Amino acid sequence: MPEAASAPAVQATIGDSEFDRDTALTRREPGVYDIDLSPGWTIISAVNGGYLLAVLGRALADALPHPDPFTISAHYLTASQPGPAVVRTDLVRTGRTLSTGQAALFQYDDEGNEVERIRVLASYGDLDSLPDDVRTSAKPPAIPPLEQCFGPQDGPSPVPGSSAIADRLFLKLDPSTLGWALGQPSGKGEMRAWFGLADGRDADPLSLLLAVDALPPTAFEIGLSGWVPTVELTVHVRCRPAPGPLRVSITTRNLAGGFLEEDAEVWDSADRLVAQSRQLARVRLG
Repeated sequence: MPEAASAPAVQATIGDSEFDRDTALTRREPGVYDIDLSPGWTIISAVNGGYLLAVLGRALADALPHPDPFTISAHYLTASQPGPAVVRTDLVRTGRTLSTGQAALFQYDDEGNEVERIRVLASYGDLDSLPDDVRTSAKPPAIPPLEQCFGPQDGPSPVPGSSAIADRLFLKLDPSTLGWALGQPSGKGEMRAWFGLADGRDADPLSLLLAVDALPPTAFEIGLSGWVPTVELTVHVRCRPAPGPLRVSITTRNLAGGFLEEDAEVWDSADRLVAQSRQLARVRLG
């Protein structure tokens, strides 16, 4: 992290951080994994969708012959709760450069019935094998320097709905997307921020799955409040991120019928577009 980010005294490394511990699974048998979903990644009382996607992404990385998610699509069926869960994976197809698999996460309700929480279909490859040729018209988001941005710790009270997850993130929001926090939403449906993990762990492909779903909802800047549950989320991982904080830009152009889309771009410290996503989310109107 840059000096202005107030980096932790001892920076965690990939494979040895709270994120890695909380997404670690125990293989019960081939294709079946056990995990305790950590309460540290909750928003209000529900487990964050990006954290859940990283859990399933880690299971597929173990189950498939290729190491890195290239594209992963998740349908969120019911809200996940902290506590025991089971992940089941299946190999759909494998080839020389890509392998495709599916995974689902299950928990038990109060009556002991198994409930499916989230289902994923993904294709994996090896990011290190990709060519360096890049032809793009995309440009990094214009975000002020870190010292001119604001995080949950800079306000007089916690960001509404941030809950436990805010303590695990390094998040500095662009002031031009913070009107909602002052009771003056811009109406533009935009959210931009510097992003990292609070313990200083650098980003990798799995943490990118968290990054696309970790900012406050764009619905706040449209003038809405409350929980904005994810219905479907698709992430494209484009390359392995360079060390340092990420820049995340999320936009919404259309809210209709109680649903909105969120399009996210994630840029690394080398000015490379490392991940893109589109999410369909539900909002409560009135």
